[in-house]
Amino acid sequence: MILVDREIKSTIEGGFLKIDPYDPKLVQPNSLDIRLGEHFVWYEESDDIIDPYEAETVSSHVCETRGKYFDVYPGKFILAETLERITLPANIVATIEGKSSIARLGISLHQTGGWIDAGFSGTITLEIANVNQRPVRLYAGMPIGQLVFYQTATASNPYGSKGDAKYLNQKDATLSRYAMNKKRV
Repeated sequence: MILVDREIKSTIEGGFLKIDPYDPKLVQPNSLDIRLGEHFVWYEESDDIIDPYEAETVSSHVCETRGKYFDVYPGKFILAETLERITLPANIVATIEGKSSIARLGISLHQTGGWIDAGFSGTITLEIANVNQRPVRLYAGMPIGQLVFYQTATASNPYGSKGDAKYLNQKDATLSRYAMNKKRV
């Protein structure tokens, strides 16, 4: 079941679902707007291969900055953080969706990482790409996307209690931690 505005508000105000900072004006009929943080990460152009099983290749040729805005050029991919830190209980999952007004500028908010498991806690790393022909300026603090919350049965092993929860309590735009997985041949 997708939570509606009054359920989102009461779940947050009751402390069951944690959003920090929380602004009740960002609650929409079926979602909660989330805002862009001020940490941005991107890869420099290079012919070096990124091997997801080799952490040093994932973190090489990486740049980062903090700022009040970031210009995303055509064809470029960046990671960014959300302003909000969220904590989901064991019976609520979320998806992150782009806002149509931002999508109409050519900005894709997430590539495939739009699912947030029950029990997750931390800021959300956004996977932003610009498919427009022109650069687009994104401002820290602007509503950039929306979280849709789904109430489920209570998970017996929520994300926060998993031993391999690679992104639990992440802060800032976080590079892939895929290298923590065991390589299967």
